[in-house]
Amino acid sequence: MKVEEASGILGEIVERIGEVYIGNEAVIRKTLAAALVNGNVLFEDYPGLGKTLLAKAFGRVLGLKYTRVQFTPDLLPADILGTKVWRQNLGTFELIKGPIFTHVLLADEINRAPPKTQSALLEAMEERQVTIEGETFPLERPFFVIATQNPIEFEGTYPLPEAQLDRFLLRLRVGYPKSLEDEVAILEARLTWGKDDPTVDLRPVIDRETFVRMQDLVEEGIFIGRDVVRYIVNLVRNARADERVEAGPSPRGGIALMKVAKANALLEGRDFVLPDDVKAYTVDALAHRVVIKPEYAFEGLTGEDVVREALEKTPVPKGDGS
Repeated sequence: MKVEEASGILGEIVERIGEVYIGNEAVIRKTLAAALVNGNVLFEDYPGLGKTLLAKAFGRVLGLKYTRVQFTPDLLPADILGTKVWRQNLGTFELIKGPIFTHVLLADEINRAPPKTQSALLEAMEERQVTIEGETFPLERPFFVIATQNPIEFEGTYPLPEAQLDRFLLRLRVGYPKSLEDEVAILEARLTWGKDDPTVDLRPVIDRETFVRMQDLVEEGIFIGRDVVRYIVNLVRNARADERVEAGPSPRGGIALMKVAKANALLEGRDFVLPDDVKAYTVDALAHRVVIKPEYAFEGLTGEDVVREALEKTPVPKGDGS
């Protein structure tokens, strides 16, 4: 597949999803960029902003299997992974696969489940496989998790540990509609649809095999120069070296930023990465990997603040990246 062909298809995907997810194309593009590199996305925002709608739209438009799991305090790991059941008539155990055997897994309100259940996702999110009673099962490509959590309601929740946050390629905040016109458009669209879930009418733009080919193109066909790689490393190291930081982004954070920058280059129709591709995702890819020292956290300092400061003071390489 050529870059021009893939870029055209990706533009059509963004447009099709934008028919039901109105007013925030940047979020669509960032989620699509993460999907192109099998990256997990954490949406941390208020209820009612369309996070679930966006996840369902992605599954349908990309022609992928989609599964939703509502995380609750009584959810068990087996409820996600599956289990083996003894079949008396066959004299053997049969694997009953859980909802994790899919392409797009929506982990809704992920912080509602206890740590033991949250940790059931770790192997799948990082290694794209699950282990059930000692036997390992690979997950079919593509596989990525779109998780949501509410940042203002903490009663009955279990905060995600740093190890699990690090498994998310991006942490995104949808935000309220930016303009009056956007919010009016959302309400008018609901009148046009005549239903609460318009994704049922979405038709796939591509199939699974085509999307996997585009993933391969990002991995093998998008060039990133040594100067841009050093720029990414400098960003990571500057954020890590901040004296107000208890723990900064690891090399995994740098790899995540490099991968999503390559995906963004394809979205823009280029076969090479520019520093602008990196800058567009730096906060989303690194901020949730920063742990602030308590004394500074009490003063209101956030990981986003640290990463934005690192972005401002890190010299940008010259040239076109090619």
